[in-house]
Amino acid sequence: MAQNIIKHVKDMVADANSEVKTTPIADASNYYNDEQFVFVDIRDPREIKREGKIPNSLSCPRGMLEFWIDPESPYHKDAFNQDKHYVFYCAAAGRSALAAKAAQDMGLKPVSHLEGGFAAWKKSGNEVEIIE
Repeated sequence: MAQNIIKHVKDMVADANSEVKTTPIADASNYYNDEQFVFVDIRDPREIKREGKIPNSLSCPRGMLEFWIDPESPYHKDAFNQDKHYVFYCAAAGRSALAAKAAQDMGLKPVSHLEGGFAAWKKSGNEVEIIE
């Protein structure tokens, strides 16, 4: 018997987008080098190696996000314990909407996610850091 999925990912992303701020590419282009912002790349490491990343961004695989944010987790990362604005991004802004909502629900603030994701970042001609 097939599963009866009652909440679809498009609905989950839409719900997340209604609750978290989206950072426009033009704004992100102005402050990705600003020390008051932490850009968090939640893509899989293989995607990052293949496509590159936003310079100075923190790589945090989506599956580890909540564990890295939680200071009581043995996997906690100090990068998530700063008084800064966290801008999450993925390839096309779906996973990052979900990640930003999860982070916001956990109490991390302020958070947002990158409009259009890394694809929009590259399309806009912004700098890309290539990972060897």
